[in-house]
Amino acid sequence: MLPIVGDYAPPHRKGSCLSIVVSGLMLGMLVARLLSGIVSEATSSWRPVYWFGFGVQMALLVSLWLFMPDYPSTNPRGINYFRMLWSIVRMLFTKPLLMQNCLTAVFISAVFTSFWTTLTFLLAQPPYVYSSLTIGLFSLIGIVAICGGPVYGRLITDRFVPWFSSLLGQLVTLVGVAIGTATGTFTVAGPVVQAIAIDIGLQTAMTANRAAIYRIDEKARNRVNTAYMVSAFLGQLSGTAVGNRLFAEGGWRWSGGAGSKSFVCLACRTLR
Repeated sequence: MLPIVGDYAPPHRKGSCLSIVVSGLMLGMLVARLLSGIVSEATSSWRPVYWFGFGVQMALLVSLWLFMPDYPSTNPRGINYFRMLWSIVRMLFTKPLLMQNCLTAVFISAVFTSFWTTLTFLLAQPPYVYSSLTIGLFSLIGIVAICGGPVYGRLITDRFVPWFSSLLGQLVTLVGVAIGTATGTFTVAGPVVQAIAIDIGLQTAMTANRAAIYRIDEKARNRVNTAYMVSAFLGQLSGTAVGNRLFAEGGWRWSGGAGSKSFVCLACRTLR
């Protein structure tokens, strides 16, 4: 969907249009937390959550088949599937802008999933000891912040160059991580501020990064998007794994401290 937006959105509204789709992607991750908390509270088995996910995927498949319009291919004629995959790898080494934004996607996605995963452990232990339902409802904070995505895209990404918008999003996220890490062990206000800042910062940076990489090659936007999304998914997996391990070893401040250091390095790299 994102490459289609990159193709058809007018240049002066590209940021706000991309932010709408990015909001949908992020909402899916947070709504899943909310639904899993509700389902786990109402049932004693993990299976209903996966059956629900299976049903949603089937409904999505049918909807795309029925309503998705035809979209002409932009790939050169004669290029096969394996050559397309290899061209994605080659672009990572020949397009510095793509590589930089992919690295940004790895770090910001890792911080996002590390926070939302370890937050469950923090809120389940003293001094909070919240139930699964209450922890799931906590994601409503992030959902409200993400719903403002089109506003951020219109006010920030459409008005400034992608480099500045991405840096601004990273700095907002860094401030939120610092506040949440420092205060999260004794007041729930810290994680609340962190959730809002992470969601706003990540969405701003993600939208700006996509607006930048879609200018690299108009004929290869799908392949550019593939490289970026793979990087984001790798970051999500890494953030979940590393965050869980650090929380088990040293608690909330260890996992949050790792995110702070990562963002300081990332912001310095962006400034260079």
